[in-house]
Amino acid sequence: MRATTIHAPFDMRVEDVPEPVVQLPTDAVVRVLRACICGSDLWAYRGEAARKPGQRIGHEFLGVVEETGSEVGTVRRGDLVVAPFMWSDGVCDYCREGLTTSCEHGGFWGAVGYDGGQGEAVRVPFADGTLVQLPKDAASDDHLLSALLTLSDVLGTGHHAALGAGARPGATVAVVGDGAVGLCAVLAAKRLGAERIIALGRHEVRTDIARRFGATDVVAERGDAAVAAVRELTRGQGAHSVVEAVGTEQSMRTAVEITRDGGAIGFVGVPHGSGTGLDLGVMFDRNIALRGGVAPVRAYIPDLLPDVLDGTIDPSPVFDLTVGIEGVPDGYKAMDERTALKVLVTNG
Repeated sequence: MRATTIHAPFDMRVEDVPEPVVQLPTDAVVRVLRACICGSDLWAYRGEAARKPGQRIGHEFLGVVEETGSEVGTVRRGDLVVAPFMWSDGVCDYCREGLTTSCEHGGFWGAVGYDGGQGEAVRVPFADGTLVQLPKDAASDDHLLSALLTLSDVLGTGHHAALGAGARPGATVAVVGDGAVGLCAVLAAKRLGAERIIALGRHEVRTDIARRFGATDVVAERGDAAVAAVRELTRGQGAHSVVEAVGTEQSMRTAVEITRDGGAIGFVGVPHGSGTGLDLGVMFDRNIALRGGVAPVRAYIPDLLPDVLDGTIDPSPVFDLTVGIEGVPDGYKAMDERTALKVLVTNG
């Protein structure tokens, strides 16, 4: 089959690799229909996250079950399924508590020795704990497939951020970051009933999506100017709930400075260069809470899925470029150069 591999910074290739097969009785093999490129994939692409030459990549996909091991009971051949960005056994203490990203037997797609989502098929460990069944008729609806694909990562991650920030009816929410996760956090905050949502971003195409998703205000400034703008919008107080969806020292500092005393920050931006961006003294004095981290999206899919299926929320506009599997390297280039927000990958 064909699959995306990474060999060095900026060196992405689509190559022939062995077809996946069931290796353990808890495995399934999924033929990928839709995958995508994540902003976090760019750290490997740019050489800021180590990868072995030839390692697979990609962690967001949905597709059709092709084969199952003898112990798999929740899905069967022919089922349409979505996979969260980590596999998990569904039965360990962490999984039972909803923290599937800390599963004692879990792991990431594209880890050494495992398939990545940006390929034609994937071996799925612990299929019962990992895969979520979707309506089969969704396979013929391109628009719905795009929306459902976001359940594998960005929609659940935005939801995790909004929950961590305490988004709720009547609250003012500010979102730092105009990438796909930040935009999904806007959507999630709206879904959770936030009264006012302030999107921080400089790219008009992206802030237009933010408004479509429910943002009531847009702040295009950065740094101190952004802090001043948000405080002017909030009677000098700041936002009750702030989402940090970038992961840099600058973005975290901005998040702290625009949070209202007694408020909370939900952080989901993968930290890079942010080791000194947090002043605990300031947060202590102002009673600011910090929650977030790697989003346990598998635990959120059952809650979010019905709203995607009935159109209550439609996260599909985060995809603004579509490529086939052979076009994945061009998709990386487009996202790296910020000519694309998020790239959808189609297989058939």
